[in-house]
Amino acid sequence: MQEVLQEKQIATFHAHTTRCHHAEGTEREYIESALKGGMKVLGFSDHAPYMFPDGYYSNFRMEPDKLDGYVTTLEKLKEEYKDRITIHIGLEMEYYPDLLKKQMEFLKGYPLEYLILGQHFTKNEYDGAGSGAPTTDESRLKDYVDQVIEGASTGAFLYVAHPDLLNYVGDAAVYDKYMRRLCRETKKLNIPLEINLLGIWNGRHYPNPAFWQIAGQEGCPVVTGSDAHQPDKVYQPDTYARAMDIVRKYGLNYIGEEELL
Repeated sequence: MQEVLQEKQIATFHAHTTRCHHAEGTEREYIESALKGGMKVLGFSDHAPYMFPDGYYSNFRMEPDKLDGYVTTLEKLKEEYKDRITIHIGLEMEYYPDLLKKQMEFLKGYPLEYLILGQHFTKNEYDGAGSGAPTTDESRLKDYVDQVIEGASTGAFLYVAHPDLLNYVGDAAVYDKYMRRLCRETKKLNIPLEINLLGIWNGRHYPNPAFWQIAGQEGCPVVTGSDAHQPDKVYQPDTYARAMDIVRKYGLNYIGEEELL
């Protein structure tokens, strides 16, 4: 763990836009909120459009034809605000094994700076299961962990968002077995794990203390992410302070988001 923690939130790489159909506010409002808080770095990572087959529609992400407007808008704002804050353009994206090749071909034409791995579904979404519903099914936990590790191993992702998203409520020893493997394998890859600030302030099942105890024991690199869906959630001093409490409690190897790129 760093000897001196970053006590003030100065950066996040996890913020959304209205294009994902479940966030609010304009990009400019997110930037102004970050500036008001004295932040130095703001990365946008809206839910990536995915090239699904057979007309499948995913209602929590932007459509493929909206990506151009997303990037163009942020490029203009990046230039406008360049003397006041560093803006990065990325996406939050699942690793879907059967779809990744086509997906990366689609994305390579855009000036994206990073991708965050946020595994909201296992398998390929249309044939898999959501990660957030409570489950005692060990196979669901295994599928999630296998897929996160495989996705991280592609080299496509900057870090893993809310790695404790899979809501396993069964045997604690089973949870430890699989999540310890996730922590060990991502550490080998030097892929940071995110303490999700949305999960803290919204009282979700993550951050999961059992997971972060494992991450601390395994020495995983750790960052925080606002996961902002409203402009006033970009800069979250009180929630960030609670994340730093988690860092201290479990002896986490917090690396500081401003160093990510």
